Amino acid sequence: MKKILLLCLFVLSINTSSKAVEGMWIPSLIDLFHSDMKTYGLKLSPQQIYSTNQSSLKDAIVQFNGGCTAEIVSDEGLLLTNHHCGFSAIQHHSSLEKDYLKNGYWAKNKSEELVCSWMYVTFVKEIRDVSKAVFEGSTQLKDPNARKQQIQKNIAALEATENKGSIKAKIKPFNMGNQYYMLITEDFNDIRLVGTPPSAIGKYGGDTDNWVWPRHTGDFSVFRIYANNNNQPAKHDASNQAFKPAHFLPISLKPKKEGDFTMVYGFPGSTDQHFASDKLQFYMEKERPARIEMRQTSLDIITPAMNKSDAIRIKYASKQARIANAWKKWIGQIGGLNELHALDKKLAWEKNYTDKAKQETAWSKYAKALASLNQLQQDNSDYEFARSMFIEYFYMGPEFLRYAFNFGQLANNYESLKAEGKLEKEIEKLKASIDPFFKNYDQAIDQQIYKALSPMYIRQVASNLLPENFRNNWNKMGDKIFAKSMLMQPDKIKAFLAKFSGKSYKKLQKDPALQLANSLYQAYVKNISKPYGQFVAQQNYWMQLYVEGIMKMFPDKKLWADANSTMRISYGRLEGSAPVDGMQYLHYTTIDGLMQKYDPDNPDFELTDKFIELYKNKDFGDYLQDGELWVCFTASNHTTGGNSGSPVIDAEGNLMGINFDRSWESTMSDFMFDESRCRNIAIDSRYMLWVIEKYGEAKHLIDEMKIVR
Repeated sequence: MKKILLLCLFVLSINTSSKAVEGMWIPSLIDLFHSDMKTYGLKLSPQQIYSTNQSSLKDAIVQFNGGCTAEIVSDEGLLLTNHHCGFSAIQHHSSLEKDYLKNGYWAKNKSEELVCSWMYVTFVKEIRDVSKAVFEGSTQLKDPNARKQQIQKNIAALEATENKGSIKAKIKPFNMGNQYYMLITEDFNDIRLVGTPPSAIGKYGGDTDNWVWPRHTGDFSVFRIYANNNNQPAKHDASNQAFKPAHFLPISLKPKKEGDFTMVYGFPGSTDQHFASDKLQFYMEKERPARIEMRQTSLDIITPAMNKSDAIRIKYASKQARIANAWKKWIGQIGGLNELHALDKKLAWEKNYTDKAKQETAWSKYAKALASLNQLQQDNSDYEFARSMFIEYFYMGPEFLRYAFNFGQLANNYESLKAEGKLEKEIEKLKASIDPFFKNYDQAIDQQIYKALSPMYIRQVASNLLPENFRNNWNKMGDKIFAKSMLMQPDKIKAFLAKFSGKSYKKLQKDPALQLANSLYQAYVKNISKPYGQFVAQQNYWMQLYVEGIMKMFPDKKLWADANSTMRISYGRLEGSAPVDGMQYLHYTTIDGLMQKYDPDNPDFELTDKFIELYKNKDFGDYLQDGELWVCFTASNHTTGGNSGSPVIDAEGNLMGINFDRSWESTMSDFMFDESRCRNIAIDSRYMLWVIEKYGEAKHLIDEMKIVR
């Protein structure tokens, strides 16, 4: 029987006929898995992939705005990432007059590149194992709190020694706190939007195709990094110059074939391969279904409104995408876990683990750790569930709650702000927040979402965890807010802040929108946050011991550390899949298949006249392979959220595509990896270049790149 142990353990000597490779590997440990990468076809040396003494692939890979990945593709700091990663910038610069979401945008020269003042990219200079130094003086301490304090003290001291100017050090736990690595990083803050295809290309397929294969989405956008005259980080300034990287990726136009080596280099967000069985069951049967229901309800309100109005479409494009992405992922996740009998496999692994722990007296603590994890989940699932529902309602639901909550500091801490000389700054900050909020806000839509989600939230969460009177009065509260709240009237709140005086804060305290936002948040802090925090602290303690047990009791196996938004490498092959009986998927799609999906009456499958004309004229340049223009391909790389925008790199270190998704059958890989079905999805580099040159008429960008033919 294939045991769940495959989730977290890696045998270095994999048979070359194996397909997918599980794991997201730490680049600084390249020597441990480089030989296996060679069996898959890699032609690069370890030093070419990761080095601190010379330029390497890592120097072309950046974390994009804290949540995605991007890659440098020219010696002038040109940056590629996904369309959905750059979506906030595209939406920010869009208006009815300049609808870049609908029409796309291509800067003809550097002076036309659009400033994105809130964006940044992060370079990783070095990844260093500091476990010994972090644990120093803590191992002999019996009290868990004392151990934790000593570790935190050590981390703070180690980070302080490395922080120098723009160079920052951050130490993160790996393998559930059994190891610690220091990441030496540098942020660049002058990022500019260079080009984007229209949503008809960048989001082709929309929610219909999201997370599924076959795919025909041109999910890419182009940015540029700027630096000061010394090539160092600097705030945006007209005098800044295009950044000169230590390394950039050449782009391959070479023909591809099934079985080719593929490497994904990026910043995967999080995986949870070590969930105990009760935790996995909680997610599969309760937490995920409830969150799916709430997001479905919001989407059923937002999506039709967007389809009826261009103004609403622009306002809600980014919000709708954010809600829909996880919604569809979770549906596929639950389906995949059920199909693979994940819970049964997890229970089988736990029996094996517990039986192993009985073999030596010193190992009994590991069996206790596993049992404690499951018991903890049973005892605390109400708090964890309430927290998830609060996140869905307060942070993903009615927008006025988050907006109104921002005024709480001024309303509730007026005297302290005044005493500390921070009052004017707080008022100016609030003034500055009003127009951006209402630019992308529609009160009628928000009121519908409030009326739809509030009873769902009340139904899901125990009464003793909710604010007083909310269960019985939520509807009246909402009517009062949308009719009378000063905060919901931009002109009125602007005038109020302009004349703010010593007694004004008392009026602000009485605003019904702020009162509701405060009561919801305070109920969460009082009734949910503290017990949940205690639960997590205990869970982390037992989880560390549980994973220690894997390391100690199974010494011939090697762990891959769960993703934690740090730089990682995964590798595999270009290949299709057969996820269900009777279905065999090819490893690539073409522009012919894209046109077969074209439907002018379906917003997910609209195309522009210009695109259709280019297709009819067969104006494909030299981007064809055997007479076909590839659009997307699948590979067997282990990826997750955060890998969006990651380069898919060939055996020689060239960019062959940009990762943007997983197949629906693969979304369960955050908890359980299955080599027969887990596939990442990427846009082919040749389709991307075709869009830039032929559709965007931006050949000057291609001339800036190094093309490998």
